[in-house]
Amino acid sequence: MQLRSKAGALVVTGVLLALSGPLNATATEPARAPARAVAPGAAKAAAAAAAEGPDPIDFAVVVDQSKSLADKDLIREVEAAALLSQGEISERSRAAVIGFGSSEKAGQSPVREVCGLTVADAAGRQRLSDCVQQLSHRDPKHTGPGTDFPAAVRQAVDRLSEGTDTAVPKVVFLLTDGKLDVSDSPEYGTDAASRQANGAKRLTEELARARSESVQIWPLGFGSEIDKAALTAMAEGGYRNGCADLPGATPRMRVVDSSAEIDQALQETFAAARCAQIAQGTVGKPPANLTVTIPPIATDGSITVSKHDPKVSVTYYDPSGRKVPTQGEFDGSSFETSGQDGPVEALRVKNPLPGRWRVHVEAPEGHRDREVAVRAIWQGRLRSAVTLDPASPRAGERAVVEVRMQTRRGVVVTDPSQLAGVKVSARLSGTGFAPVTVSLADDGREPDRQAQDVRFTGTLTVPAGASGDLELTTQMAAPGVTADHRPLHARVASGAEKVTAGLTVERKTVHPGDTVEGTLDVTNNDTGPHTLRLALDDQSPGAAVRISPATVTAAPGERTRARFTLSLGPGTPLGEVGGSITVVDTGDEGRVLDTSFLDVRVEAPPTWWDRWWGPVTGGATLALLLAAFAVVRLAARRRRRDLSGVQLELSTDGRALDELTIRSGQSTGGEFHFTVDRARGAAPSLQRSTPGASGAHRLRRTGGGELLLRPSQGRESAVRAGEATGIADGLELVVRDRRAPAARPSRGGWSGSSRGRGRGGWSGSSRGGGRTEGEGEAGSAQPRGRWSRPDRGGDAPDRPRPEADPAGSGEQPAGTRRFDPNF
Repeated sequence: MQLRSKAGALVVTGVLLALSGPLNATATEPARAPARAVAPGAAKAAAAAAAEGPDPIDFAVVVDQSKSLADKDLIREVEAAALLSQGEISERSRAAVIGFGSSEKAGQSPVREVCGLTVADAAGRQRLSDCVQQLSHRDPKHTGPGTDFPAAVRQAVDRLSEGTDTAVPKVVFLLTDGKLDVSDSPEYGTDAASRQANGAKRLTEELARARSESVQIWPLGFGSEIDKAALTAMAEGGYRNGCADLPGATPRMRVVDSSAEIDQALQETFAAARCAQIAQGTVGKPPANLTVTIPPIATDGSITVSKHDPKVSVTYYDPSGRKVPTQGEFDGSSFETSGQDGPVEALRVKNPLPGRWRVHVEAPEGHRDREVAVRAIWQGRLRSAVTLDPASPRAGERAVVEVRMQTRRGVVVTDPSQLAGVKVSARLSGTGFAPVTVSLADDGREPDRQAQDVRFTGTLTVPAGASGDLELTTQMAAPGVTADHRPLHARVASGAEKVTAGLTVERKTVHPGDTVEGTLDVTNNDTGPHTLRLALDDQSPGAAVRISPATVTAAPGERTRARFTLSLGPGTPLGEVGGSITVVDTGDEGRVLDTSFLDVRVEAPPTWWDRWWGPVTGGATLALLLAAFAVVRLAARRRRRDLSGVQLELSTDGRALDELTIRSGQSTGGEFHFTVDRARGAAPSLQRSTPGASGAHRLRRTGGGELLLRPSQGRESAVRAGEATGIADGLELVVRDRRAPAARPSRGGWSGSSRGRGRGGWSGSSRGGGRTEGEGEAGSAQPRGRWSRPDRGGDAPDRPRPEADPAGSGEQPAGTRRFDPNF
């Protein structure tokens, strides 16, 4: 029982957590502080600001704390009640918290009202936060373990009926398992059977009273054995016409079978009850970045974070990636965070920036095992802009009504999907006739000019008995959306009008700071001049539209055409410009002659890139081509100068001493440096060296492919592949280059690619007999000899062409080659 009592206290604590405001703020500024005098102007401004906010509701959270609910179900009720209260988005709402059980003996009461109906302003939230602490100690001596539904419903209806404003919705959220239990309550009869029957009858009566008082009942089923039939009966027994009969807004019972679904079910119920919409976000365990998207049509919202564990900390970022404050103003929005020390935290936002919000959650070790869910409850309170054509209709005349909507941020609603299922109507009232209501449509049929442009149009006929002033108001019904019901005032025209006027505004797309042209055509049938004034209504905040000239004088008996200019301020918001332009006759008590919407759309001015992307991309392309050409040329030059594969052969007196092959990467900038090692007791050998080393020789290749050799003590000179060049002390160097053409044979002999070269002949050797840099001496010597052949003028074939010896003499035919080993 003690656990159940503490759980019940937590339920109510959670319910009022959002309404109570941040704990740290209230601790330093208690609600008990003396009230300060408020200037009349400030009070008027505050009232106007409140009227701009979301519509309020009066609601009571009624918590079943009977013994039929298990302790774990009571704990779930705690978080449920917290979530319901955190979702509330209006500071003008009023809330009450009631716990109930039964009265079974003297001194017990079936209900205990811990928080009476309290306005949820800053001071009221503090009061609610204080009074809810009274539930922390539930005394079984004062509340019985049964379930007295009649008493709970009666208490909630009594409190919600205290208000004088019948337009404010009244809602009871009943958290229970639905099982009536007054079997031990003496006031219902003398025995258990009669008490249960009388209790059921009394409940029917209390539900009928709730219906007559326009109080909705939204039962939320908790527990393992829920009486769904009883919950359904309670939902159907109360008031059923909330939220203008929108789909899903009719009270109904809701049962949640799993903990994973409880948050979503509760917030969907709360959103439907208060004519709001819910945006589902993401779920994750801390640390995590969760997201939820708020639509452009939203003007008020509450981002709720079901964290379950108070140790979870939350940081909020707007769609621009900026961290927003937990309290105060930022970029045209107002913020207030509550519930930071509870299982559910919420960020209430007025005029939220539309788009995807990021919610970052963190938690210390040991508090990261439960999933955190983020959602947003939002409502769009739109401003309606209305035109009537003609602006001053005569009695019996047909007139066209046109309406469009915009948010408080000045965003004109142009996306029809944001108003899916909307119903729009216009109501004309005045002297001498009963009000006339007409439905408005956006279907492209006459008189609507274009379908799905979010301009709702209809035709009405001014009653024949109309006289004097007219008042036109519009009504909108859509899930999560309400209109401001601002009236358009007009006057019934009598007889022929002395002055008529027509407005035409240029339809175009402009940039902030641009101008738009318009035309005013006036016909003055009067005997004197008339001064007409052009005025702008319902302007978007920050638009700063100026009209010039503001007045036009119409000469008597003439038609006048006047041009005017609309200048948009540099801070004009992007999108369709809100508001309308009106022309009034200042000499006829300000009679409205004509009105017109501003068909102007503002786009961001072209950036430097937008203006110069063509030349820039063209120049960049040319630069890339030139760079690529340079890279190709440089690579080709490097390839031409590369010495990889070139063989260096050291010899003396025609006898090969050593051979060195330049490997890939060993020539830098087309140069290779080497020395001749003259170790005592060994034949001279070639060794690779570094530039500038003592005794180093340099071989390099020019860009044209020519080979140049600079001995360590001599001048640089050209060398031909395959020819010997002296370098020092009787040593010769032969450079063999695979790129160079093969050397031509000398007269009377053949000089081929070999390890060593003798005088006037050729000493053959295996190609594998040489070495690359880093290897040992050359391989074994090959037999010395000479291939002889007839002189063919130096143009001999690369290989012999054998011919037959028909005589069998053993003599080689003319023109064949012969090897002489004794050469």
